[in-house]
Amino acid sequence: MSSIFQKLENKKLLEHHPSFISTGVHYEVVMGSVAYGVSSDASDMDVYGFCIPPKDFVFPHLRGEIPGFSKPGSSFEQFQQHHIYDQTACGGRGREYDITIYSIIKYFRLCMENNPNMIDSLFVPRRCILYSTQTGELVRENRHLFLHKGAWHKFKGYAFSQVHKMNTKQPIGKRKKIIEQFGYDVKFAYHVVRLLNEVEQILTEHDLDLEKNREQLKAIRRGEWSSEKIKEYFASKERELESLYTSSKLSPIPKESEIQNLLLNCLEHHYGSLEACIIREDAAIKALKDIDKILDRLDIKTKIKS
Repeated sequence: MSSIFQKLENKKLLEHHPSFISTGVHYEVVMGSVAYGVSSDASDMDVYGFCIPPKDFVFPHLRGEIPGFSKPGSSFEQFQQHHIYDQTACGGRGREYDITIYSIIKYFRLCMENNPNMIDSLFVPRRCILYSTQTGELVRENRHLFLHKGAWHKFKGYAFSQVHKMNTKQPIGKRKKIIEQFGYDVKFAYHVVRLLNEVEQILTEHDLDLEKNREQLKAIRRGEWSSEKIKEYFASKERELESLYTSSKLSPIPKESEIQNLLLNCLEHHYGSLEACIIREDAAIKALKDIDKILDRLDIKTKIKS
């Protein structure tokens, strides 16, 4: 089975890109309205995924690079290309792709920060997973590890941005026709409600079902909500979610050490042994170091009292 990236590359539809992406892709999903269950039209596909770059891109010291001293060598964070039209897709009916492939390092960092797009890509319905290796499945199976209470601030910021766009963005093309039909941009409006609903799930259920509120979102896309109702929903939901944020039992901060271990396991699965790249601290040694730190603090307190 080939990834979407490989298929587009084979058809020579991709612009200049690092050659390693094609063999390094481990996870690809379709995003957008298809993933949220509000559209059955998959002719346009917004594809997100991650790849693992060459080992010396992740561990530059392997090529003799000294951070802060050496001139930085090759690096990779993401490849992105919009409006890729494959006229042979869908039995000759054609399909347009927007594709973004991240380095696994950046992907993990954005997921750990609870970037809404990245979190959505981890929680898409199974039918929206276009390509996934064993490494991709490992990340998917551990997707709940990335959730923490910081999601509220990220999702609220994105929702506020959509409210702002709904009010100020100059419409062109399809967007202009939508505003002429409904009086406001229903696309930005449904994203406002979607983002607030998603973070509510995260805070209360510690989980995320992107299709849970699809009927509500479909109604907004049909123009059944006024722009004033959207703004009122945002204001009331914001107050409610501030309270939920305080009471939520979700981890207040990212589980960084666990996420790092997951990342290292993914890299080891792809590269093989990482013994030449890193030194993994033995659990017993770490425990002894923690005990030493506690004893040092107790010793300092004893000296202060004496």
